[in-house]
Amino acid sequence: MNVSTIRVMAAGVALTSLVVAMGCGEKSGAPQGAQAPAAATPPAPSAAGGAENAMSSSQLTPDQGRQVITVVLNTDDQGKNTFTPSEIEAHQGDVLRFTLKTGVHNVDFLADSNPGKAGLPKPSDMLQLPGQAVDWKVSLAPGRYYFQCDPHAILGMKGHLQIEK
Repeated sequence: MNVSTIRVMAAGVALTSLVVAMGCGEKSGAPQGAQAPAAATPPAPSAAGGAENAMSSSQLTPDQGRQVITVVLNTDDQGKNTFTPSEIEAHQGDVLRFTLKTGVHNVDFLADSNPGKAGLPKPSDMLQLPGQAVDWKVSLAPGRYYFQCDPHAILGMKGHLQIEK
């Protein structure tokens, strides 16, 4: 092997180590409360969006005539991290239930990736145990919204939510 090949391999190992480390801990930023073993700790309501725009570990009920839409968060046997489905159509009053199958993931509707959109939910805590879930009641204005898993976005764990009235 030449020096260039060794450098490329070393960089790959370093990047892989960083990604694994990011996926195994809490998201950096403001400290949050201790996490219960079977459910994610709900974030505090945002001033802009109110309690209805917070991700919640309790099971929310959709409005009458609306539905619960389950989105599975998974790391498959090949190491691919996914939201299934990653393209979601929902209506105001539906509940999105993000449920962990395998891996360590969160859900984040980034403000800078949703320009001009107000009342976005706070990022969820990391889901770490299979079956763990966070619910979010759809209350945003109609439009298209981007979301991601923070530690795995660079690896393609991204999705879009289309909200209809």
